[in-house]
Formats: sequence, structure tokens, C-alpha cells
Amino acid sequence: MTDDTSIGIDKDFVEFIVKSIVSQPDKVIVTRSVDDMGVLLTLQVAKEDMGKVIGRSGQTAKSIRILLRVIGSKENVRVNMKIVEPEGGEVKGGEIDDEAPKGSVLDDNLEV
Repeated sequence: MTDDTSIGIDKDFVEFIVKSIVSQPDKVIVTRSVDDMGVLLTLQVAKEDMGKVIGRSGQTAKSIRILLRVIGSKENVRVNMKIVEPEGGEVKGGEIDDEAPKGSVLDDNLEV
């Protein structure tokens, strides 16, 4: 393994794959850091491309991580990938509206 953390076949691999998938390849940023746990690749993409990178039920991201494990095993290094949620992301965990929308199943005043 090289001493320079900014280069690596794993980083090049992720950049190539993700830029091939997304519609805005110029906004793909992959940073690489090495510590005692192994290599961590941090991936940032445009907000519109998050669904393409993650895939249905996370299958695309899972597949990329599996291939990174194969690349890492070749160099006896553990390689992980973290996908950073872009600013202004649409995921809002735990927020529930206090009242049900009109005409919903929970609306008691519904005429049949």
C-alpha cells in the first residue's frame, strides 16, 4: 500500500463507477483517508443523483462496497465507503404530521 492517502486503485474505482452512473459526474467527489482500521472512502454526489448511487433497497451501494472489499483483499486492507447526504437532502427522519390529510383513512368526517 502506498503512503499517499490521496491516491489508490480503490478511489479510482469508485470515481469511475459512480461517474458512469450519475447524470452530473462533475459533482462527484471521493476523498480517501487511511487509519488503523483501514481505508475509508467518502463519496459525495449531487442531490439528484443520490437515488442512482444508492439504488433500489441500497443494492447499488451494496454492490460497490462488495467490489471494494475484493479490491482491498488484494492489498490486505479493509476498505469501507461512506456516502455523504448532500445539504438540503429530502430525508427527514422522525417527522410526523399532527393531523391526517383530508380524505385519508384516518379522517373521521369522511362521507361514504
